[in-house]
Amino acid sequence: MDSSSKMIVTPAPHIRDKLTTNKIMLDVIIALCPALIAAIWVFGARAALVTGVCAASCVFFEWGFEKIVKRKNTIGDFSAALTGVILAYNLPPSIPLWQAVLGSFIAIVFVKQLFGGLGKNFANPAVTARVVMFLAFPITMTTWVAPFDVITAATPLSDLLHMFRNEAYSLPSKMNLFLGVHGGCIGETSELALLAGLAYLFIRRVITPVIPVTFIATVFLLTTMAGGLDFGVYHILSGGLFLGAVFCATDYVTSPQTELGRAIFGAGCGIITVLIRLFGSYPEGVSFAILFMNMLVPYINKISYNRALGGRYKK
Repeated sequence: MDSSSKMIVTPAPHIRDKLTTNKIMLDVIIALCPALIAAIWVFGARAALVTGVCAASCVFFEWGFEKIVKRKNTIGDFSAALTGVILAYNLPPSIPLWQAVLGSFIAIVFVKQLFGGLGKNFANPAVTARVVMFLAFPITMTTWVAPFDVITAATPLSDLLHMFRNEAYSLPSKMNLFLGVHGGCIGETSELALLAGLAYLFIRRVITPVIPVTFIATVFLLTTMAGGLDFGVYHILSGGLFLGAVFCATDYVTSPQTELGRAIFGAGCGIITVLIRLFGSYPEGVSFAILFMNMLVPYINKISYNRALGGRYKK
């Protein structure tokens, strides 16, 4: 047999797909559009302004950093724009614009680019920036705007904490929670809009349901055990749970690679979220939970990898 007839086997992967990074990022941005429409309806033009500032700032910082270090320009893959949108959705509509710009800088430069760019960051850039901003600006990051108004108001999670502690509380109806007619961050209030985005991502096969389902189900199960069925329903309809479970925890780079690993990851996020919500000094725990579980992903991957037939686990 001559050399021309020999079968050549190259390293995996052998399956190719037309799906590209920019198509995936664009699909996620499209899936986030219903939440932006809902935010503008509830909070007004300020929601669109903050979102636009964050998206533009992230694109600018990515372009500028790569220009300075003479790295290939990557703003065309839409990942920076997506980071900006998700960051904005995790901010109150009343946030000072300069703080939104600073948060964008942290997300792109410190969390993404300094670690080598897309695919090399250890944690979700938007989530990490949100946590840093909360620690740095606790007042502006917890100043909530009432729907259709400019006055400040408590979020449902604050009232749920009072309910858990047998203190006075006043909760909106479940329907208002589902539609998003209550105080909160820009993109987290309307579960209806976020579910529409989730359906789009499922149809486009951008994400699998494992992480969102296990994350939300864990929160529901634990809060129901802690305070009853109504308490559990209110918890899954309040705060940033749907936003975090669908658009932050499912990030390709910072989530596990196997289905078992994703289930462990989602359950872990849910457990930490409930512990912070019920026993922490801050009523929301989604961002902290995702960030903490991001750091455990290498270990989750290690214990959840399937062993190839005839192969061995690496020690």
